[in-house]
Amino acid sequence: MPDTTLPLQDRSPSQPVRFRGGGFTVKGHRWAALLAFVVLIAVWESTNRFGLVSDLFLPPPSAVASALAAMAQDGSLWQHLKASLMRIGVGWVMGTVAGMAVGFAMGIGSVARAVGVPLVSAFFPIPKIALLPLFILWFGIGEPSKFATIGFGVFFPTVIATYSAIDSVPRNLIRMAQSFGLPWASILRKIVLPGALPGILAGFRITASIALILVVAAEMIGAEYGIGAFVLTAGNLMLTDQLLAGVLVLSLLGLSIGTVLSILERRLLKWR
Repeated sequence: MPDTTLPLQDRSPSQPVRFRGGGFTVKGHRWAALLAFVVLIAVWESTNRFGLVSDLFLPPPSAVASALAAMAQDGSLWQHLKASLMRIGVGWVMGTVAGMAVGFAMGIGSVARAVGVPLVSAFFPIPKIALLPLFILWFGIGEPSKFATIGFGVFFPTVIATYSAIDSVPRNLIRMAQSFGLPWASILRKIVLPGALPGILAGFRITASIALILVVAAEMIGAEYGIGAFVLTAGNLMLTDQLLAGVLVLSLLGLSIGTVLSILERRLLKWR
């Protein structure tokens, strides 16, 4: 029986204590996602091969891949993809730049916050695609109305993400910098902006997905080219293999945007 009369610090442990300060370290599982996709595609293909699901309602992955390859060969894929990427890029940049400016002003200015928070709370819940007819009336049925729809949809989440990220910066760091006489511009550049950057980049992931959703909806109204217009045409003609090929392109596009944002986060947040 061990001697319990000795102080805890005088006891010699029989085995080393396990380190418990991992801090929720994320471990890399490189092949987990790929394995999950392979299993999902295999199950999907098997349901069609064994006749459990009709090809009209859910074409097998092989048929979707064939339709996608045919689109790539005849050039229609690149034509639709180019149109959608252009609309996403312009609309997202417009909404992001304006949203960051307003969110930054709300985060550091009391007057801007008092005015901006109620306005954002009032306009943010409005479905942006419902305003597309109004934007068409204002800007015409061409590209400007689609840019406005995407930019308007991206603007409000960017404002909220930027404002919340700046508001979450520890005030002790700001007070410490002020006590050392650091200029206000340097405080914003060296303390506020780096501290808010993780939250802003997290907002970019949300707004990129919103832009992708809105471009599809906008292209279904008055667009000749674009992934949304292609999906709508394929659905009207009951070409479900082409429809799912368009959906696959959208999924890959979202995955690519997420990968680019992950690379950007690793480069800009090395200090974490």
